[in-house]
Amino acid sequence: MKKSIGILGGMGPLATADLLRKITLHTRAACDADHIRVFIDSDPAIPDRTAAILSGGTDPVPEMTRALRTLEKCGADCVIMPCNTAHYFLPRLQALTDIPFISMLEATAKACAAAYPGKAAAILGTKGTLQTRLYHDALAAQNVQTVTPDDTQQDELMHLIYDVVKANRPLAPEADAWTRLLGDLCARGADYFILGCTELPLLADTLPHPGPFIDPTAELARAAIRFCGYECV
Repeated sequence: MKKSIGILGGMGPLATADLLRKITLHTRAACDADHIRVFIDSDPAIPDRTAAILSGGTDPVPEMTRALRTLEKCGADCVIMPCNTAHYFLPRLQALTDIPFISMLEATAKACAAAYPGKAAAILGTKGTLQTRLYHDALAAQNVQTVTPDDTQQDELMHLIYDVVKANRPLAPEADAWTRLLGDLCARGADYFILGCTELPLLADTLPHPGPFIDPTAELARAAIRFCGYECV
């Protein structure tokens, strides 16, 4: 029997919509009825994950738990989160439910190892994701080499994520900054880029750059599709 997906979303709303879009686009289907049943709880009031991790901000787990309970009641067979930094809290959430979480980090690390063996990945993400080494550990388990943004590059990433994409500001004026940032990381040895914040694929889709990129949102979508017994395209 095929299974359903629960999206614990709202972190942020655009990233949640992007994940649903990618689940739909990557599912082999000839008609509407061939698609996966998806339950979504998109709660943008979940406290900021980076602030909780780095500066003692409000713990997001109580709000995330409320969303998890909603997905349980809906009958979701797995849970996925369109937020890389939120995976810092995944062990606490998994301990609260029998429904399996599918890890965006693990799906991405496996995709990197398969697509770019022996190449170095630049990890683009929030300060919370980078400082907790969420991706470093997942990638090391797959023997993937990494390049980490320096402080200046990380500040630029935080500006793009929080002040531009999350703030719904126009992306086009940031094209030069985006190109410069990626070029600097290439100069430091990066062969490709992990879009390790779910706002960054939205930026990469709009601003021209050859990459190459690994999109964790797409990798999470594919992993969930396969878990549910469907084929990917």
